[in-house]
Amino acid sequence: MNNENVIRNYELFDDNTIDNTIRPESIEEYIGQTDVKENIKVFVEAAKMRNESLDHVLLYGPPGLGKTTLAFIIAHELGTNIKTASGPSIEKSGDLAAILSSLEPGDVLFIDEIHRMPRYIEEILYPAMEDFSLDIIVGSDGNSRNIKIDLPPFTLVGATTRAGDLSAPLRDRFGIINKLQFYTVEELTDIVKRTARVLDSPIDDEAAVELAKRSRGTPRIANRLFKRVRDFAMVKGNGRIDLKITENALDRLKVDKMGLDNTDRELLLSIINKFNGGPVGIEAISSTIGEEVTTIEDVYEPYLLQMGLLKRTARGRVVTDKAYEVLGIEKINKK
Repeated sequence: MNNENVIRNYELFDDNTIDNTIRPESIEEYIGQTDVKENIKVFVEAAKMRNESLDHVLLYGPPGLGKTTLAFIIAHELGTNIKTASGPSIEKSGDLAAILSSLEPGDVLFIDEIHRMPRYIEEILYPAMEDFSLDIIVGSDGNSRNIKIDLPPFTLVGATTRAGDLSAPLRDRFGIINKLQFYTVEELTDIVKRTARVLDSPIDDEAAVELAKRSRGTPRIANRLFKRVRDFAMVKGNGRIDLKITENALDRLKVDKMGLDNTDRELLLSIINKFNGGPVGIEAISSTIGEEVTTIEDVYEPYLLQMGLLKRTARGRVVTDKAYEVLGIEKINKK
């Protein structure tokens, strides 16, 4: 693959996962994450006043909370271009060199899943982040040589669901580190209403609140569920999204009042029924419900922990009393 194709592939990385129509473009349009948003606004303005590139930014937290959107907003607020890449996709030093050498002064490079970037690629990235230079070895054994490439000042925005998996040397090179939190029902309601306006799909206030309550504190899920409810409103109703249509649609999608879906319930029930409520190791849960360990840890567990339905202990995962109540199961005390 030549360098031009590598760059093009990275630029198109998230076309299939991000709906550009409903993504906010400016920091003023971005709903939620108030502290993170206000701090980034200050840092961006200060960098522009000094006519410098913004310090490198690390965004971490569960999936779907707006890390990619914030990266695009940072580039927009800086008035620069953004290039995107995925950590696992950068397999060779030449891939990284192709991306970095295509940057213009002040550009933003967004690397999603940066914790999955190979360690030898990390080591090449260190001088690029610190000194804006790239040292790579080209050629084969016996005929190799070291090449140093000067890079323009740029801002690396890294996103990860697993900040703990980042190596200390890489983490320490980020000047701005922010954790994104789950959204409140009020914030998600505002997001649902904004999406409805952008997509020209009228929605009642009660319906927007109900949809927000079942969205697991996550904008990506709120927008995904909104689109499915909109389908029901168009086919089963008159196109307007009201509370009755919303409740019916979400019930048919097996999303309950707390936002739990079939996999959430299967996970909790497997611990209760097969492991007497826990403690049980994550690998055993994975084998029981047929989900990857990383999927459980990154997608399902954060919300279950946040809602107080699951606990992590030194011996493994334990289902809480609240989970028994939510599932309508009587807890049998262990002897």
